[in-house]
Amino acid sequence: MPPANLPCPVCLALQTRALARIEGRDYRACTVCDARYLDPAHYPTRAAEHAEYRLHDNNVDDPRYRRFLAKLTTPLLARLPFGAVGLDYGCGPGPALAAMLRAAGHQMALYDPLFAPDRAALAQSYDFITCTEVAEHFHAPVSEFARLRAMIRPGGWLAIMTCFQTDDTQFANWHYRRDITHVVFYREATLRYLAQSWGWHCDVPCKDVALLQRPL
Repeated sequence: MPPANLPCPVCLALQTRALARIEGRDYRACTVCDARYLDPAHYPTRAAEHAEYRLHDNNVDDPRYRRFLAKLTTPLLARLPFGAVGLDYGCGPGPALAAMLRAAGHQMALYDPLFAPDRAALAQSYDFITCTEVAEHFHAPVSEFARLRAMIRPGGWLAIMTCFQTDDTQFANWHYRRDITHVVFYREATLRYLAQSWGWHCDVPCKDVALLQRPL
């Protein structure tokens, strides 16, 4: 198993414990922020990640996919002024979320390290940033969240959608864990902890969605 003092990749706490060894891969749990995560020694390669992402079929016009994304867009739109400027971070090959937000009257930029690697988008500031089904892929969550926070204007929002982990007894058979590109697993408590540690406010309008607001 990994050493007991391996820092949590989400909050850098050293208070972690062994969670499970599954199919030769070691997972740990943070006792501070409540995240679960894969030992970085077992992270997939970029090539393996890219091959897995190519299997996803996120069609912009798929009504089922749009209903899925509406879990995030509906509560987010209720909090945004008309014409807000946003970034779809980790947009993937089919940026359906950005299309939905544009249709609602907002300006959208795109960034994805594989499918939209326009680093100019990372040099801007935004009223909101969306991360839908992205945070679980972060190999370095502390750095990723620091980058996102720096781009959000005062009063702005970081909107995260990821499948909340709730039951350690079902972890081994959990479909979300079985995706080889998923390396960090968040609980509602994890995202509330992060918001509190940043001095931000956290709303959880429904399961698997957290809206974190930077103070004015």
